[in-house]
Amino acid sequence: MRKTALFTSIILSVVLFSSCSVHKGLISNHEAHRNNAIVQRDNREGIKNYTTYTSLTYIDRFKTIAIQEMNLYGIPASITIAQGLFESGSGNGELARVANNHFGIKCTSDWKGKGYYKDDDAHNDCFRVYDKPEDSFRDHSEFLKRPRYAKLFQLDKNDYAGWANGLKAAGYATNPNYPNLLINIIQKYNLTQYDSPETEPQKENRENRVLTQINDNTIVAKQDSAIQTDTTNKLYTVVTGDTLYSISRRFGITVEDLKALNNLQDNNIRIGQKLTVVKQ
Repeated sequence: MRKTALFTSIILSVVLFSSCSVHKGLISNHEAHRNNAIVQRDNREGIKNYTTYTSLTYIDRFKTIAIQEMNLYGIPASITIAQGLFESGSGNGELARVANNHFGIKCTSDWKGKGYYKDDDAHNDCFRVYDKPEDSFRDHSEFLKRPRYAKLFQLDKNDYAGWANGLKAAGYATNPNYPNLLINIIQKYNLTQYDSPETEPQKENRENRVLTQINDNTIVAKQDSAIQTDTTNKLYTVVTGDTLYSISRRFGITVEDLKALNNLQDNNIRIGQKLTVVKQ
């Protein structure tokens, strides 16, 4: 009986040690490989259907989610997108593909979900696993609600440099060049354009772009050695963030007129599509 009780106690101790240590990196290589194989099996459909991103297609895919998170939590969309681009390798890194983890968020003592093990700051570091990428973006917002990041929310939402430096100071990343990496990404891809809600784009940039596009796409005719604009048939090229409603307001016509002018059966439009925006 004593031996049986002792054996049972040892087994329980091993089980408890394993369960308590699983999110702290205290795991053998064999256990890590076995765990990761299970994660890959559970996400086999996502891995099978995965499509490679470029930086631009990644931005286009996740910008709306970043804006939604900004409106809900106050985190600049430019920061969220830049972190996602950097941490996930534009969505092509192992954690993003297998674990839907776009921000390199590690398992913590309060994390109740699955983990995926990779060498990082330590051997077999545990990273959080999500069912879908959108869950990763939401958890990123929730993660930054921790007290250590509280000072960031006192910054102006347009102060992306302050946010980048503040994340490093608060311990989000160990890379000493982390702030500059984020700032360079934001500037390279003009991510600050997403730091206003979609319904309130940066007016000056938008107006200049619209005027350029109208000039490029308007039917023109030469008369008396001067170029005259054909006011009966102005064309506009759809860009990221456009909706039929926003275009109709910009050109002073109704959505229904806009649909009729372009023989549209619904409100769906695509980037690059040319629309007639002036009544005949």
